[in-house]
Amino acid sequence: MKPLVEKLPLSQNTSFVARTYRTPHFEVPWHQHIEYELILFLEGEGSAFIGNYIGEFKTDDVFFLGSNLPHTFQKAHKDLITAAVVVQFTDDFWGPGFIQLPESKNILKLFSVALQGLKIQGATRQQLKPLLAELEHLQGFARIIRLCECLQLIATTHEYETVSTQEVSTFQAKNKDRIDRIFQFTIDNFQESIALSDVAATAGMSVPAFCSYFKKCTKKTYVDFLNEVRIGHACKLLIDTQKSVLEISYESGFNTLANFNKQFLKLKQLTPSGFRKKFRIQEQEAYLPDENRILNEE
Repeated sequence: MKPLVEKLPLSQNTSFVARTYRTPHFEVPWHQHIEYELILFLEGEGSAFIGNYIGEFKTDDVFFLGSNLPHTFQKAHKDLITAAVVVQFTDDFWGPGFIQLPESKNILKLFSVALQGLKIQGATRQQLKPLLAELEHLQGFARIIRLCECLQLIATTHEYETVSTQEVSTFQAKNKDRIDRIFQFTIDNFQESIALSDVAATAGMSVPAFCSYFKKCTKKTYVDFLNEVRIGHACKLLIDTQKSVLEISYESGFNTLANFNKQFLKLKQLTPSGFRKKFRIQEQEAYLPDENRILNEE
């Protein structure tokens, strides 16, 4: 399935978009656009699909997505209200040459890193929340100043994790429809058994041609990519539910517990149980008084 290509809904008085989208207007399928995107979640939770990454989003999360990076955010269940402040802008909305100024070099570097998709962390996320929430209500040059403040904050603090390993810039236009069909097929079916012949048929290729094509585009095998998607989903279940490791392995698309444990250890350097335990400890420590946290670290 070809991803939806969004058009920037600009008014005559604005050079970039900054507005809140709320259910049912928030729900958008697998899509892409040339604009960079800053998104602050105001309500809801669910799964984030960004390039070849699958993870979670929840209220107060902030993501920064690079140009043409395919993505979709699927809410946890159909009746859940979901809302987000979405800021979309092109790299030349300031006018030609602005991003090439010496003073803009940190922002230019940030744009390059954002091609992998960024999930903002720590104090930076907390500082961005009011800035983004107020941005859609600003008018005139104050809008541009505020957006610059947000980008400068991300670029200088480096409090983010990159989430996708998809090399967006390497895809040619003629290949884009095909690789996007493959990603959409995987998003829709990763919890089921997937044969290489099925996904190759989605791409309109023989199995050998498909395997060679996918490896060339993504620098990894399709099986490795599929395992990454499944393990990403398993991590979400390990964090958010009390389900057993066996239940989670099957819900994530693995046929055997042994293979699930093997692939999880390969990608996360921890067993599923160890991953869950580590998260619980980190969660508890986050609520400790500062003096107790220092003692624990010692």
